[in-house]
This record gives sequence, structure tokens and C-alpha cells, in this order.
Amino acid sequence: MNLAAVVIVALAAVLIGAFGLRLSRTTSDFYVASRTVTPLWNASAIGGEYLSGASFLGIAGLILTHGADMLWLPVGWTGGYLVLLVLVSAPLRRSGAYTLPDFAESRLESMAVRRTASVLVVLIGWLYLMPQFQSAGLVLQTITNAPVWVGGLVVALVVAVNVLSGGMRSITFVQAFQYWLKLTALAVPVLFLLLAWRQDGAPELHDPAWTQPLTGDGEYGLYSTYSLILATFLGTMGLPHVLVRFYTNPDGRAARRTTLVVLSLLGAFYLMPGIYGWLGRLYAPGLEPPDTVVLTLPSLMVGGTAGDLLTALVTGGAFAAFLSTSSGLTVSVAGVIAQDLLKGGVRAFRVATLLAVAVPLGLALQARALSIADVVGLAFAVAASSFCPLLVLGIWWRRLTSAGALAGLFVGGGLACAAVLAQITGGPYGGLVGALVSQPAAWTVPIAFLVMVVVSLLTPGRIPKGVARTMVRLHTPENLALDRGDWRPRD
Repeated sequence: MNLAAVVIVALAAVLIGAFGLRLSRTTSDFYVASRTVTPLWNASAIGGEYLSGASFLGIAGLILTHGADMLWLPVGWTGGYLVLLVLVSAPLRRSGAYTLPDFAESRLESMAVRRTASVLVVLIGWLYLMPQFQSAGLVLQTITNAPVWVGGLVVALVVAVNVLSGGMRSITFVQAFQYWLKLTALAVPVLFLLLAWRQDGAPELHDPAWTQPLTGDGEYGLYSTYSLILATFLGTMGLPHVLVRFYTNPDGRAARRTTLVVLSLLGAFYLMPGIYGWLGRLYAPGLEPPDTVVLTLPSLMVGGTAGDLLTALVTGGAFAAFLSTSSGLTVSVAGVIAQDLLKGGVRAFRVATLLAVAVPLGLALQARALSIADVVGLAFAVAASSFCPLLVLGIWWRRLTSAGALAGLFVGGGLACAAVLAQITGGPYGGLVGALVSQPAAWTVPIAFLVMVVVSLLTPGRIPKGVARTMVRLHTPENLALDRGDWRPRD
């Protein structure tokens, strides 16, 4: 049943993607679906790609292991969209860019800033893709005893086929379907698990250290908790696969409406991983690896044919999570590679797609396996330390200079990337160093903002010449036009 669920989800993704191919003909179709995606479709697609394996499996595993502190992950990942709604979504759509490096170049009129942003987009995308492939291998190994590399290869192949077939337009249909599949795959088993818990006498969990939030896990747990909150709240706006979806809306108003719907969809989904983690603490304490708790509980608590069916449903949802997030990341990374490293166009986009998938797949097969939510949290820290300052200051502060933006990207993004590299290759570390490396956002984000502001103030001659017109474009509603310097309603 589990293997059949994986096959059905993969085939559904390919068939829906093939439908998108019929509608994809132009470069704009491949990059931003010709900017015609409605708020509900776009919100469903955002939910599909944003709710990765870290959301579907990782949160429950971390809550099982570390307790209530890890509830800040879904709170932060949802709250990040509120920050995105207030500060970024509408101006970013009005910028008219295809990718985040496009925005950086148009705002700061600097190819150096664009190239630096391009490198960071690719690094963040690959860092986010790597645990998706690793976790897919873990899931397939759990249900079929297949070698761990098989699951990652399956996800990579399906994603490559979908993206190659129809680009953003194709992926939009696939990801919208996969959001509702993932929601169903968690919600239906939760009802049966709660009924089984009730029939078992509704046992309570007596562990104050596990149930009390903000007590921290370890010597510097309080620092780690607040650093995690900062990374998730500010990192969302810097994720390239999230930002590129706002370029597909018709206008800034639709971008804001999309964000509001996304908040509702994410809130509904994130009610459930915590229940799995709590039930896992009651019925499967010490489970290894903890990321498999969502897959283990149905057969453990329900059992029989019903338990097998629920496990198959959860397995299909998990693979939908890997496929949808990997698809969005591949589109965003391939778009940057095609425009900045190749010559652009549909053919270049397809070549870039293969590069975008092959590199993280190779890293996933070679790198040390970490908790999927931990690795994704590190990707959020890098995004919060680089693109968050660039977007906030670039949209709202006209005195930002190309030199200041470049310095902030290098310092903030560089420090965060160094911490990630140290954690993946040499970690885990103990004491204060371990806390600073495993959760770097609390010190890298302020440094990035400070460097951008200070260097910009020291280099006033590097303010872009067209900054006034750019700022007007970012903040002018679409139903107004600038004509000879005066505001005038558009006919």
C-alpha cells in the first residue's frame, strides 16, 4: 500500500504537469506563468511548495525529541508570511522582476549586486533541496527497505520531468493539488489517532521539562529559541522559491490577497504536526529516527488494515511534500542559472533545471544526514541574513547604496553560510559555540542590517541615479499612472 501511494502521487504529479505543458508556450509562461495566477490558486501553490518535508515530518520529529520549544517552528513559519504581507509582497510584485536578482539589479543598478544575489539564491535553493532528497530516501527506506539513495533519485526525476515540461505554469497546478493532498494526508489520520488515544483512556504526558515552552533544550536553549524565532520570521521573505510566486500574480493587490489566503492555509496545516509529536512522546518515546514518527503512529496506535491504509495516506502526503517543495526550489534556482549563467530563454531554462536538481542530489548522497527541520532552519537563517535586509531596506529606504547592499550580502550571507557549513561538516558543537553555530540568525541578521546601513551612509555617491522613479514604481498602486510628474487615474 505504501509503495502504491508513492507511485500514485508521482504519477499524479507528472500527469498534472503534462496538462500544464499544453498551456506553456512562452518564456513568461515558464518563469512566472505569464503573471495570470489568481490568489486562491497561487495561495494553494505556495502552501504546496512551502510545506516541505520539514513541515510534514520534521516538526513532529523535533517536538517528539525536544518538546514544546519546537512549536515555535510552525509559529515562525506562519508568522513570516505576516511580515511578508506587511513589508514586501505588493512592492515586490510591482517591481516587475522575474527573479530576486532581477529586483536587486533594477533597484540598485549594479551587476555586482545581481551576481551576488544570484549566488545566494542558488546556495539557499541547494541547501533547501538537499534535505528534501535525503528525507525522501529515508521514507522510502522505511516503507520498502530500499537503499537510501532511491527515494532521492525518484523525487529528483519526477521534479525534473515536471519542471522541464511546463515550467512555472505546470508547477502551479501540481503544487496546488499537492497542498490539499498534504492537508488531507495529515488531517484524516489525526482523527483516527485521537480516537485511539481516547479509547486508550486519554493518557496524559507528565514531563514538565518537555511540555513547558521557553525552558530551552540545553545550556543555551533560550538563546536558541529566540534565534530560531528570528530566523523563521525574517527568513521567509528571503526564500527565492517563495518570492518567485508573487511575481506570478496579476498585480500588487492580488499579491496581498494571496498572502492573506496563505496565512489561513498554513494555519490550518500547522495545527496537526504538534499533535503527532505529542502522541509520539506518549506512544513512541525514543523513536529513531524521530522524523519517522508521522509514518509510525498510524500502524502503532490504530493497527490492522485501517492502520495500513492511514500509513499509506501519510506516506503519499510525505512524498507530495518532497515533490512540491523540490519543484518550487528547482524552478527558482533554474530561473537564476538560466538568466545569469546561460543565455536565457526556454532552452537555457531546461538545461538549468538539470543543473538545479543534479547538484543537491549529489550533495544529499554524500553529506552527513541531519534532521530535515534543522537543515531547513539553517536555510532560513541564511535567507534572513542576506535577502531580508536587502528587501526591507531596498523597498523602504531610498538611501541604500549598491556598496552597502553588496557589503551586507557578503558579510551577513557569508557569516550565515560559514555557520551552516561548520554545522553540516563538523557539528554538532557544544557550549556557546554550538548554540551560535546551530542557530546563527540572532547575530548574523543584526550584523547584516548594520553593515548595509553604515556602508550606505558612508557611500552616498553610490545611491542609484534612478532611485526616485524606482521607489515610485514600488509604492504606486497599479490603478494610478505617473504622467509628467503628476498623479493621474489610468483610463
